[in-house]
Amino acid sequence: MQLITLPESPTFDSRTDESRAQEALVGVIGSIGDVTFGREALAQLNRWMPLCWWSVYRLFDDQPPTMHASGSFGMSDGTQESWRSYRASLYRKDETFFSAKERLREADAVLLHWHAAEFSARHREAIYSRHGLRERLSIVSAHDESGLTSINFYRNDEQRAFSDNEIDALRKLARPLLVSVNRHLYLSGKSGAEGSPLAMLTKREREVCDRILKGWTHEGIAADLQVSAATVKTYRDRAFERLGIHHRNELFALVSGHLQRVP
Repeated sequence: MQLITLPESPTFDSRTDESRAQEALVGVIGSIGDVTFGREALAQLNRWMPLCWWSVYRLFDDQPPTMHASGSFGMSDGTQESWRSYRASLYRKDETFFSAKERLREADAVLLHWHAAEFSARHREAIYSRHGLRERLSIVSAHDESGLTSINFYRNDEQRAFSDNEIDALRKLARPLLVSVNRHLYLSGKSGAEGSPLAMLTKREREVCDRILKGWTHEGIAADLQVSAATVKTYRDRAFERLGIHHRNELFALVSGHLQRVP
């Protein structure tokens, strides 16, 4: 594992590297607030650097983590399946962020580099081996007094390992990427609280979940949205899958736990 400090401002080794990085960052900024941010932002980043997956989630000391964006590029999207495994139990014994917590007492953000072999056997088999992932780079920052935000970039076995130059390039662009992601989380949650767990859902999925939280029946939601009850259930199931939950009471617990944290 590598723990890498971030520079105060980005500088690149060549005009070509700088140009590609700037174009990618402009693309990421242009997708802020869009419901397709998870897919689009990763596609933009691939104009600069090959990445197969990415994810954005928040971790807390006293409640399960929350996923806010994810996407894949050039391979099947297993981010949601992996998230369900992680949120179900793996996060409880995940020690990959311990060193970041120590460093964040002095810095506002750090970059972590992990190879698949460095994860615990259960973690590695459920996510990395299962989906052919070889390594992860994570931009980690403090979210509040008891939480972290992690922006995770993955490469698979068919891609080359991150080179020292690529790690350094991501280190240099980490701060603007972190600002862009945090801005997206804020705008996506503007109908509720900043960084709402529902921010990662599509508009229709959020509309269904919002009404479930208000105690509406499937038939009532269907009438209000002018769709069938079966369609409402489809949106509900998709939303629950993205959120890593299975029941209505888990939705209440997830949102309630978040709202208690908002000042």
